[in-house]
Amino acid sequence: MGNNTSLSRRKVGRTGIEVTTIGLGGAWLGYDHVAGKRDKDLGAATVLHALDRGINLIDTSPLYGESEEIIGYALKEYFRRGGKRSDFVLSTKTGTRTRPKDYSYAGTLRSVDLSLEKLGLDYVDFALVHDPDNLAPVFAPDGALDALLKLKADGKIRAIGLGARPHDMHRACIENGNFDLSLTFGDYNLLNQSASQTILPLAAAHGVGVFNAMVVEYGLLTGQDPHEVAKERRWNANQVKVEHAYKLWNWAKAENYDLLALALQYSARDPRVSAILVGASQPSEIDVDLQAYTQPFADSVWTALQSQFHTA
Repeated sequence: MGNNTSLSRRKVGRTGIEVTTIGLGGAWLGYDHVAGKRDKDLGAATVLHALDRGINLIDTSPLYGESEEIIGYALKEYFRRGGKRSDFVLSTKTGTRTRPKDYSYAGTLRSVDLSLEKLGLDYVDFALVHDPDNLAPVFAPDGALDALLKLKADGKIRAIGLGARPHDMHRACIENGNFDLSLTFGDYNLLNQSASQTILPLAAAHGVGVFNAMVVEYGLLTGQDPHEVAKERRWNANQVKVEHAYKLWNWAKAENYDLLALALQYSARDPRVSAILVGASQPSEIDVDLQAYTQPFADSVWTALQSQFHTA
């Protein structure tokens, strides 16, 4: 359906589901950071452009505001143009639709059904337990996991996952045996490779796929001066992290390397990572990311990076 980019694909663990190694994260679709609001048409255009460029993986969550509605709006147009449901893989989440969070059986069923309604789909490929404070309500009898197993048996979801930060939660879910996917964020990129010692080997040993998010660390690794990024974003960044990013930025600039390209590709080089997720608010950002992601590097670049910064 247009200007496709040839992107490699990997199977997500034991599921057999194949995804492009770069996926679209849906948190910022159509979002104008200056105005502080979303543009539904711009968000939908971003989804359609990602699909048009060959990305087949889209990740969203009820927590991401109107993201599910925008994706559903885009997919309606995608199908009108002749696109097929089998052309893409859709991941959404449950537990964070309401405040307080809800990991009950009934709440999980209700949340996934509402996701399907908003997305305009009969099924989603992955339903992830999202950011629980602890796993007790997830694993409890008639908790979220029981509901997800029911939804899987009914064909409303194809696979079950966890989207959370704590590594011990990933371990518990991977070892449980019913989880097919771990979505980790902020822990496998140029600034932090802690997941390479915990989540990645454990997931690989159990046939569990891994989606890797927050690979540019809130913009610190996009190729802009990290000091300026931290100032513009007005978030209380870890100064050690900012200085680490600044050293990477200076090194890449001195060597004439594209830091965004290094960041995106590094986070997907490990074959235990099924895909990286990159957020975009507008179509042009898809083009920038794909240009960076497909830029060729000699093996010597990765050797030099490891030597300079002791990356895993």
